[in-house]
Amino acid sequence: MISREIYDNYTAILREELVPAMGCTEPIAIAYAAAKCRAVLGENVSHLSVSCSGNIIKNVKGVVVPNSGGQKGIEAAAILGVVGGDDTKELEVISCADDKARELTKRLVREKFCNVSLAENVPNLYIEVIAEGKTHKARVKIENFHTNITLIECDGKIILERAPEKVSLPSSTANKNIMKLCTITEYADTVNLDDVREVLERQIEYNTRISQEGIDNRWGACVGKTIIETWGDSVRSLACARAAAGSDARMSGCPLPVVINSGSGNQGITVTLPVVTYAEKWHISHEKLLRCLVVSNLVSIYIKHYIGSLSAFCGAVSASCGAGAAITYMAGGDYAGVARTITNTLGNVGGIVCDGAKPSCAAKIASSVHAALLAHYMSMNDDEFRGGEGFVEDDVERTIKNMGYIGKVGMKETDREILNVMIDKVDVDSCM
Repeated sequence: MISREIYDNYTAILREELVPAMGCTEPIAIAYAAAKCRAVLGENVSHLSVSCSGNIIKNVKGVVVPNSGGQKGIEAAAILGVVGGDDTKELEVISCADDKARELTKRLVREKFCNVSLAENVPNLYIEVIAEGKTHKARVKIENFHTNITLIECDGKIILERAPEKVSLPSSTANKNIMKLCTITEYADTVNLDDVREVLERQIEYNTRISQEGIDNRWGACVGKTIIETWGDSVRSLACARAAAGSDARMSGCPLPVVINSGSGNQGITVTLPVVTYAEKWHISHEKLLRCLVVSNLVSIYIKHYIGSLSAFCGAVSASCGAGAAITYMAGGDYAGVARTITNTLGNVGGIVCDGAKPSCAAKIASSVHAALLAHYMSMNDDEFRGGEGFVEDDVERTIKNMGYIGKVGMKETDREILNVMIDKVDVDSCM
């Protein structure tokens, strides 16, 4: 039996991580910072300046800002946060933006109301917004987490300041450093579901709804719809399609909220829909489904903890590891079976690169879920990739840490060069 400390820690992680967000979390975080800056300024904003890390720029460049009328980019996100945002709603900050705010945003983007710059030598997730009015000037910083405001300043006077190296959510009671796969499965077996029922049921409701929107209507590149139309309606096809369809809608500006995982809506969708799909097809009880979602969410958070919040490593892989692990758990797999599923997934698709949030994320989700399902069926046959094969080790915990090191440290230069290509800072032809 796990200790009370471990039990409370996992409960806190789920409650803190599984929160609603509207659209891609990077433009929403920019809108949140801008709305907070306007609130601190206390007067009409006459000019905005936004400085972001490369990973923020990468993840905002190709995605539609939700509730914006189809607008893209940092300028649109920041301005909509100012003219139509409610900073008290955090990651749903622009959920109430109306037509007037959308039209004003379009006009102010054309008028260069907001200027954007790349911030160097900052955390991977970094946003700084400066709002200037007629008589006042305000500044807000967000670092490391999408709602983690580390600085609020008005007219040079510091209102709030937190250490930028803070590695957990503000006022967090959770400690991801003590997570282990063996205690995740024990927690899933023993948790009083009433302690986490609300967040898990909200995750099912929100993420299933946006997935169905992506199936019913044409969003993005229609990856989910294409899978259903061409691969059929087997449980494996539907698991990939429903996860992809949620991303189809979300990446193309659908205003429906999702419940996120590891700060990402796409990862929240990926840990949810394959598990829900298998539970439906296998006629699993609702109580068992909730325990499976505990496994899915915590495994994803555990793996992503070692990689970091934003990197060149596609988060669909870590989220799919969680989904695959949960399906093995659902099928009666023990700790060793769950471990094999994770190892088999990482040994296959570990290292898919992230080149920003955009419609093709849906295809990466489908590919990663497909790999996780293959990993599950291999595991149920007692087949697995063995220690010493590439970065895989006999101990799944070491394999996870190896993948984390590769994603966080080894792919750092890859991350930089992806951004250079995306913002045209490198002449690719001259390198060939």
